[in-house]
Amino acid sequence: MGNRTVKSFDLELQQRLNALRKQNLFRELRRVDSPQSPHIKICGKTFLNFSSNDYLGLANDPILKEAAIKAVEKFGAGAGASRLICGSLAPFHELEETLAAFKNTEAALTFSTGYAAVLGTICALLGKNDIVIIDKLVHASVVDAARLSGAKLRVFGHNDLEDLEKILKWADKNSKAEILVVTESVFSMDGDAAPLREIVALKNKFGAWLMVDEAHATGILGKGGRGLADELGASGQIEIQMGTLGKAIGSSGGYICGSRMLVDFLINQARSFIFSTAPAPAAAAGATAAIQFIQSKSSEARRNLLWQRVKQFKPKSQSAIVPILIGDENKALETAAKLREKNIFIPAIRYPTVARGAARLRVAMTAAHTAEDISQLLAALTGLR
Repeated sequence: MGNRTVKSFDLELQQRLNALRKQNLFRELRRVDSPQSPHIKICGKTFLNFSSNDYLGLANDPILKEAAIKAVEKFGAGAGASRLICGSLAPFHELEETLAAFKNTEAALTFSTGYAAVLGTICALLGKNDIVIIDKLVHASVVDAARLSGAKLRVFGHNDLEDLEKILKWADKNSKAEILVVTESVFSMDGDAAPLREIVALKNKFGAWLMVDEAHATGILGKGGRGLADELGASGQIEIQMGTLGKAIGSSGGYICGSRMLVDFLINQARSFIFSTAPAPAAAAGATAAIQFIQSKSSEARRNLLWQRVKQFKPKSQSAIVPILIGDENKALETAAKLREKNIFIPAIRYPTVARGAARLRVAMTAAHTAEDISQLLAALTGLR
């Protein structure tokens, strides 16, 4: 018999929650009773929404809704099981063929979420004898995947090429290890871009692999919205192109694009793919319709509109993400609450999403916002200052 006394489960959790509240880190869900758009309804009140990654305004677009409805009518609401168990429905194959052509790669594989795509890919490719090198500000999913893989984890300073080269020199001494460098193209919390050309040159110099998360660039940067890597002419030298279907693409899920060999390997080894029920067919059909739209002339006009809104808010910004740095978590919460009083919804971003003491408001622009919406936001922020 042990000496431990049985703790009340709920009492223990309550104490942990209280600790979060004291640090101004407690979070709660806010029910939204309207589609994702520039104006959302919460608790019967309408807010001007600057929190969404729906950069092209496609999440509630008739083109995607029509494709999703047709998929439901033909294939039903659910996929039944994992794609390796009960068969792989046609909408997933159509989406992956469309993605591969869009990204100019041999093949593509879709996952239930971007998180699952990262987790499955890194853990399939690396083991305890390998090395993974990540930018300090990469998404939490990359950090979790790197740790779970068991590979030696090294972190280089954000967009710091000298630091990356120093770590690559160290890693190069271990000739038996595979080396994977992981970065985002456009970073989700700061909106700044990675020096992809220079990173490609470094990974080539030291024989490493490169994985780039294009979640916040796909659809809005590059020719036909193919992303920052395409814009910089670097996409052909990136082994693993990753992204999500739930931001500018307006649907849900994650993807990996690369060689046919990479995709075949992931189908056989990526546990988050093998052991997950396939996503809803409607989501895949909606994403396919979105990618087709993104390559059209109409989408080019929508991207131009997005950048007009961005420049109206912050003329020198190169991203649809514009952070307003505050620092203190409590002040960030207070600022977000004051904006809600003015019917503007921008939640406070706090630890662990960003570093402690780096709390902020993360303003996200979309093509669906009007010039009047931006003027209203600017006026509200001026009033708060």
